[in-house]
Amino acid sequence: MASPLLINVAELLRRAGSIREVDRQIEADVFEFADSRIVAGSQVDVALTLEALSDGIVVHGTLGAEWNFECRRCLRPLTGRAEVEVQELYQAVISDPDAYPITGEQLDLLEMARQNVLLAVPLAPLCRTDCPGLCPQCGADLQTASCSCSRAERDDRWSALDALRTDES
Repeated sequence: MASPLLINVAELLRRAGSIREVDRQIEADVFEFADSRIVAGSQVDVALTLEALSDGIVVHGTLGAEWNFECRRCLRPLTGRAEVEVQELYQAVISDPDAYPITGEQLDLLEMARQNVLLAVPLAPLCRTDCPGLCPQCGADLQTASCSCSRAERDDRWSALDALRTDES
């Protein structure tokens, strides 16, 4: 199956400074993210501008995708939208080590878009910045309930630092 982001750039390669717009919505499954955070069956928004240079093509614009995960402290389900600004270089003769290849007269933007969306999805999101999380002893969700667990239990390895704290007082 041909990539939905395979773009013929023959016209762009002939004239430096020429521009082409790519604005599409592509099903997330096409990208083969292999990441459970990306919502399966959702759409990835692709809004890119291709601009011809004398030695390649600069691709810039935005990518967006829906994600699902859980709060890293309280494990509540979270959803969000990852939006990422991209600026990438494509070259027929690679002179920049970060450039993507131009194959023939075509750009395949799929892998570039896939990598950038994956980097934009948060690894460990929080439901809110002051989320108290779960009680480490009984597992109670401290946002909705308080627990009567003793917080005085300390790890003996910290005793030297605790002694320094009391000396300063």
